[in-house]
Amino acid sequence: MIRKALPLALLALCTACYKPPPPEQKPPEPQARVETPWDSLEAQKKKAQDVQKVVDKQAVDQQKAIDAQTQ
Repeated sequence: MIRKALPLALLALCTACYKPPPPEQKPPEPQARVETPWDSLEAQKKKAQDVQKVVDKQAVDQQKAIDAQTQ
């Protein structure tokens, strides 16, 4: 009886310690961008920054023209 119980107990212990390999991790699929409530505000801010750049450039050009006429 012991001759049969010992290998079975050893087999049970070995199977209890066995860990299956972890499943392969796939990178997550990229999802479509969801519009957020502040996207329109960001677009308005970007547009205002672009307009400010144009106004600043025009002011510099106008100052250069004034300087050129006074010399």
